Amino acid sequence: MQNIIKKILILTILLWVFGCTASPMPPEVKLAEEQEHNLWRSEAQVYAPAEYNRYRISFRQAKEDLIKEKSRFVWFQDYRIAQSEFRDVLKAGYVLQEKILKQKNIKKESTFNQISSLKNRIETLKGLTEMINEGRLARKDLVKAELLLSEATVRYDNDDYVAAEDKIKKISGFITAAEDAVLPIFNRYADRSHINKWQRLAKETIDESKNSDIPAIIVNKSKRILVLYKSGAPFKTFSIGLGRNGSFDKLHAGDNSTPEVKYRVIKKISVSRYHKALLINYPNEDDRRNFIRAKKKGLIPAGVRIGGLIEIHGGGKDSMTYGCIAMDNNAIDYIFSLVPVGTKVTIVGAIDYENGLSSAIEGR
Repeated sequence: MQNIIKKILILTILLWVFGCTASPMPPEVKLAEEQEHNLWRSEAQVYAPAEYNRYRISFRQAKEDLIKEKSRFVWFQDYRIAQSEFRDVLKAGYVLQEKILKQKNIKKESTFNQISSLKNRIETLKGLTEMINEGRLARKDLVKAELLLSEATVRYDNDDYVAAEDKIKKISGFITAAEDAVLPIFNRYADRSHINKWQRLAKETIDESKNSDIPAIIVNKSKRILVLYKSGAPFKTFSIGLGRNGSFDKLHAGDNSTPEVKYRVIKKISVSRYHKALLINYPNEDDRRNFIRAKKKGLIPAGVRIGGLIEIHGGGKDSMTYGCIAMDNNAIDYIFSLVPVGTKVTIVGAIDYENGLSSAIEGR
């Protein structure tokens, strides 16, 4: 009897030990947990938000069912349903990973193209700003654009394409501001109506020099040159500097622009703040008419005057003036000795349709 009881006791203990051991977790559970974490790190919420949301719902449901199954008494636990659910989760995750990779590659290519395009635009605009005095204003915006582009490039190199695009969105505003500052100037020098007018003014001045056998001066803004004519033929060419806003026609005092029309020397100043100077008759009748017209259109504030004291003077051809035409001292010495008071001085933007500024804008 004691042996029977002993055997029953041993059997009971064995059943308790082995019968109460929990069933092993399906391997799919750990794989799915790792997959879910990797999907999050891959920014699934950014590249495939709808699919990732459905994936997470399925994943949570599978985990809830697993928890319910674990809570049952070990003899009754059956993980086959949970295992099947996690297998479905894994399958959906693999499809999702492929989509994320595809979307990332698309975003990568798009970001790369945007960075390359912006870099080219910035480099082109930087080149244009070097051709005109007014470029100094645009360069401030271009510096800001370059800094943002550098930050975007760093993020691109770190595979953070979303952050790179956020930086890129901010760049466009600075580039647009730079374009707004310089492109109207270049378009002006590509405008055939302007070129036709400038050609007419230059031709009239050259013809007067030829017919009257007198010297004349043609200032070409686009080429930054002053040409001295004798009897209608070019005699000597000099490099010059212009006003800070010299690419524009002068409208009023303080605009720092260099005027464009036919003038004449009204005074020779042998001792000047800028070595020597030839004072021209700005404003003339054409300038006054333009000034009145611009005021009526509201382009000039009511209290602003037309200005004056425009000269061809020394001080260096690389100078940026307030509207005058600057030359090296030896150049103004040479001209000063040859031209009398009354000499015609015609200032034009350009004479050729294919001038340096119009060609630059056509090639951008």
